Amino acid sequence: MRMLLAVLALCGVVAIGLASRRVWLENSQLPEGLIQANGRIEGDHTTIASKFAGRVSEVMAREGDDVNAGDTLIQIDDKQLRAKLNQATHSVEVAKAIHRGAKASAKAASAEVRAAKTSLELLKKQVPLAIETAEAELNQALAASATADSNEGHKRSEHERSQKLLASQAISAEDADKRELAWTIAQNELTTAIAARITAEKRLAEAKLGQDRIKEKEDALAALEAMCAKSLAQIEECIARQSEAEAGVEEQQSTLDDLTITAPISGTILSRFVDRGEVVNAGTPLLELVDLDQLYLQVYVPEPLIGRVRLGLPAKVYSDAYPNQPFDATLRYIASEAEFTPKEVQTKDERVKLVYAVRLYFNENPDHRLTPGLPADAVIRWKKETPWMPPRW
Repeated sequence: MRMLLAVLALCGVVAIGLASRRVWLENSQLPEGLIQANGRIEGDHTTIASKFAGRVSEVMAREGDDVNAGDTLIQIDDKQLRAKLNQATHSVEVAKAIHRGAKASAKAASAEVRAAKTSLELLKKQVPLAIETAEAELNQALAASATADSNEGHKRSEHERSQKLLASQAISAEDADKRELAWTIAQNELTTAIAARITAEKRLAEAKLGQDRIKEKEDALAALEAMCAKSLAQIEECIARQSEAEAGVEEQQSTLDDLTITAPISGTILSRFVDRGEVVNAGTPLLELVDLDQLYLQVYVPEPLIGRVRLGLPAKVYSDAYPNQPFDATLRYIASEAEFTPKEVQTKDERVKLVYAVRLYFNENPDHRLTPGLPADAVIRWKKETPWMPPRW
């Protein structure tokens, strides 16, 4: 009898327990339209490294520091590079000076070419005119010489006849003297005409030498044009050398700028991996930065519920650090493939083995109170008419 009473009492206790568990489960479940999940707050981490190897000369940022994009965080020693930059800058100045000299030489050569062309064009006009004038003068001198020669022959004949007539006393001595004087004058005129003719011939020969002077001027012009072309080629070479030197300066300046490590984005320093005086290699992580204004909570939604969620759904996130202050968030990422439930994530139904990763991005992070690594619970509302309720576990 006592055994029966004990069994009945135990059965009553079990029945009460099962009923209590059922009531608790019913009260712990959220209403239709809400999905609860949990996870850890994360952010997009930015690892900052140096492009070049070197010794860390100064560290300006520490863990927890808030920095703005462009702030200097770490300085790599740049003494050697500054010396190379100064050398490259000096090379640019030398190249510019050589360029200026080449331009001056080319300018002078161009002026000489222009002057030579002008002189040649003038000579080409003068030479034909001089030849034509000399030929006319020579023709005139030939005509005058012929006339003088004819006149001299005539006067000589008259003189010879007068001498015969004088011997026979047919004319007076005075008439004979006049004819002799006329012949003498004719001889002098012939001599003058011959001299004029010879002079005209020489002038014509000299005028015809103008063709040789034209050829000489053309050769000189060709030489000047070749010199001018060489000067222009030197200018192009100087421009190329100057551009090469300037590119070297830009390269050295770019490398020098890269030795000053700056923040690529605004955010908070999470980790620092180097100290002053350490030698780092290219690509060695120096700092880790996270933007506290772009945090998200990554949660895992069971496979049976994934069809209810979609991008853009609102959510509220609850953290143990701020239990009475939910943070608004928006669902902006749904994994395309399912995965097994991570061990660190709590699940209400152990029978669910496959889940989908979902990211809930915070609409804002007041005073940067939320930080990566904090565990948090979330409620996703997939029906607008369903009122908000905190998560129940």
